[in-house]
Amino acid sequence: QVQLAESGGGLVQAGGSLRLSCAASGRSFNTYAMGWFRQAPGKEREFIAAISVSGGTTSYADSVKGRFTISRDNAKSTLYLQMNSLKPEDTAVYYCAANRFRLSVTPVAYDYWGQGTQVTVSS
Repeated sequence: QVQLAESGGGLVQAGGSLRLSCAASGRSFNTYAMGWFRQAPGKEREFIAAISVSGGTTSYADSVKGRFTISRDNAKSTLYLQMNSLKPEDTAVYYCAANRFRLSVTPVAYDYWGQGTQVTVSS
């Protein structure tokens, strides 16, 4: 088992930036591919970004490409999501997730999830 804890969410004006963190404990963080997902009220959980075990490969949803950057620090067992040029439609609960096999864009492929952190973007 691995435990994941998100932090860094909050309220920001449109056009602003936030950096989310996901701290992992309990297992070897550097053996998991990692991903970020978000879920807004009344909507399904949506893929945002994913990163390979080493950090050498990344994948982004079209809606955030060019604005968000996923990264990881394996020495600190921490995953990051840098969010720039935020829009009101980015408002959601953001979740980090760990995949013991490979990078994936589908929520069901992930084995462990954090409890989420709220991001609210005002217009």
